[in-house]
Amino acid sequence: MNLPLTQEQIMIRDMIRDFARSEIEPVAQDYNRRGEYPASLVKKLGELGLFGMMVPESYGGSAAGAVSYSLALQEIAFSCASIAVTLSVTNLVAEPMLAFATEEQKREFLFPLASGEHIGAFALTEPEAGSDPGGLSTSAVKKGGVYVLNGVKQFITNGEYAGVFVVIARTAPGKNGLSAFLVPRGAKGLSVGKEEDKMGLRASNTVEIVLDDCAVPEANMLGKPGMGLQIALNALDSGRIGIASQATGMIAACLHEAVSYAGERRQFGKPIIKHQTIQNMIADIAVEHEAAALLVWSAASLKDAKRPFTREASIAKLAATESLNRAAYRALQVFGGYGYIRDNKIERIYRDARVTTIYEGTSEIQRMIIARETEALLSR
Repeated sequence: MNLPLTQEQIMIRDMIRDFARSEIEPVAQDYNRRGEYPASLVKKLGELGLFGMMVPESYGGSAAGAVSYSLALQEIAFSCASIAVTLSVTNLVAEPMLAFATEEQKREFLFPLASGEHIGAFALTEPEAGSDPGGLSTSAVKKGGVYVLNGVKQFITNGEYAGVFVVIARTAPGKNGLSAFLVPRGAKGLSVGKEEDKMGLRASNTVEIVLDDCAVPEANMLGKPGMGLQIALNALDSGRIGIASQATGMIAACLHEAVSYAGERRQFGKPIIKHQTIQNMIADIAVEHEAAALLVWSAASLKDAKRPFTREASIAKLAATESLNRAAYRALQVFGGYGYIRDNKIERIYRDARVTTIYEGTSEIQRMIIARETEALLSR
């Protein structure tokens, strides 16, 4: 693939590729088998400047841009989707802070995040509210100079290890009654509930977050009262580029694993890669990867150019994640029975792939966004 990349973008991609292949790839299977959060590897990602890739250097970031971020995330996901989603969510948390935080908030919360000191968590989803953020019930009641938060957040990636949470809570009735808060780790009344026992992404941390009379200073409100939904949607647009990038990197891994195995496995007197049925599967995976990479590059390029990218981010997310699930199916089929064994990387990818069509907005939600944005585009 010949994307129009700058020398800096190529250098970042190659550096992260070397890191992922040499340090993540050899241990990813073990971390996932144990269901263990890879703290030392995540720390190294922060030291490499990957936690604030869209954040200016003055706030601790690397200012590498959305395309470089996408390329880096693809390389990490090639080796371990769990670590990729940890990185993706941390960058997702940095985005609304950069756009909506006060100067004081940026110094207190954004700088240590972007500089790699700690990771972040985005606390939006609740047990009874996922795709419809208007149904959120976590409350934030103002009492003097503080807001008191009460509620439960569900499926919070990085929740047990995050240094800062962006929490969306209700300050008034209706869809315009949501507000966003910056809640530091260790805040009184903030606790980690049960850790989810997931089908895939076993080395990523996904927990329940409990807010029990959690007092947050008024100065920790992100943006203004009632801006919570806007802040959440802004973050999710960028987050969808991240998940599309993750999926694209995983498709590349499917292609690599399928081609490598098919070149070694012999049936009927020749390597199975010489059989047309296997060639068709590999060709289909290659097409899926090429298309996904181009779509995610398009969305990231628009973001770097500071142009609207909501529609393109949803298109990339929908196409890449649905393609990934097809690619994982085909790659496992190439492996046959060996692909079904837990020690095989393709078995891990197959399980990891499924959630990509669910988090950061389901495929069905992406279709709603694409249809709405397309209608608006064509009616101009």
